[in-house]
Amino acid sequence: MVTAKHAQDHTKFMIKEIHLQNWKSFEKSTLYIDPLTFIIGTNASGKSNILDALYFLCGSAKGIPLNDLAQKTRGGVDWLIRKGTDSFTLAAVIDDENGDLVYTLTCRKNDTSLQLVSESLEQTSPRASKTLFATDTTHEDTASSTLPVLFSGKQKPLDLNRQTTILSQMENLVAIRKVKESAMLALNNLRNIFILNPVPDRMRDYAPLTEQLNADAGNLAGLLAGMNPEDQHRIEKELTDYVRPLPEKDLKRIWAETVGRFRSDAMLYCEEEWVNGEKIEIDARSMSDGTLRFIAIVAALLTGKPGSLLVIEEVDNGLHPSRAQELVNVLNKLGEKSQIDIICTTHNPVLIDTLGHEMIPFISYVSRSEKSGCSVISLLEEKNNLAKLMARGSVGDLMTEDAL
Repeated sequence: MVTAKHAQDHTKFMIKEIHLQNWKSFEKSTLYIDPLTFIIGTNASGKSNILDALYFLCGSAKGIPLNDLAQKTRGGVDWLIRKGTDSFTLAAVIDDENGDLVYTLTCRKNDTSLQLVSESLEQTSPRASKTLFATDTTHEDTASSTLPVLFSGKQKPLDLNRQTTILSQMENLVAIRKVKESAMLALNNLRNIFILNPVPDRMRDYAPLTEQLNADAGNLAGLLAGMNPEDQHRIEKELTDYVRPLPEKDLKRIWAETVGRFRSDAMLYCEEEWVNGEKIEIDARSMSDGTLRFIAIVAALLTGKPGSLLVIEEVDNGLHPSRAQELVNVLNKLGEKSQIDIICTTHNPVLIDTLGHEMIPFISYVSRSEKSGCSVISLLEEKNNLAKLMARGSVGDLMTEDAL
């Protein structure tokens, strides 16, 4: 069986691992990322804390000041660092033509603020490792607003702002070609993490025209209506085709159009055909939560950037269990077509059973250590007694029994 750790096969270079150390409830754990990754676990096991780490890495790569980012992250600065420690480390391993890029970020709490402690980007391969840039902590001045940064090659050290990550500043720095190219590869991968948590109530409202989907998908109508006519027609047709199997009624069309005197806002609509042949047009205000969430997921995959990472919390929320297979089919097909990796969390045993045994290598489960109480990420296929447990029932059954 091919393990999840070796399953990445992309023409584009993408994130393959995320490492968490002293981050929230985690002491030290690794998430392996595949084209389609499922994360399961009981309530309060730590699943959401993994998503928060992805959110933090994405925001830091966009140059959001660390203090601001800490406050925006779920729980705020007081809950970012595992209790009993004074710093956390997040790392991302990214595919590269010469091996892997390893980006590492360490921060600590200083009174009520978050401070950058160290940061580095390394090129690793089976033969050797090379540091492309790293902060120089040998003469650290914690009171200083800058940090000295050492670069590969003959480039002189630079003192850079420690309120934002060094990686986010690389875009505007002059550096040798290899350092610059590698930094931009890491930067783009982290920036292209998109955490989607559709909020149906917001999707039911009028939305201003826009070019980028919000995390709550509340502006989806504005995104569709703001496209050029050719792209809008193509996306709406594909959206309809993928969503059509979901509702009981025959779904003929999903679209968005501008409304109001100035045509600056838009509303989402669909056309349904009933058993008697009657066709009815309804707007988002009459659509179910599950339908709207499904539309948002499909739209995110159709409009997302190739090479990006789409993260969906409680992916099947609002969907009837009988539609689990449709959801899995869409995630598999559209993820591959759009060259987008997908991470999903779920509590639904029906959804997990729908995946089939061949997806077991791509399921990670999060649990709490009996000794330390810390969260731990484990690959389901590496569980010692998995075969014995599965003799008792499916993975979904084991989830229900809390036997994992």
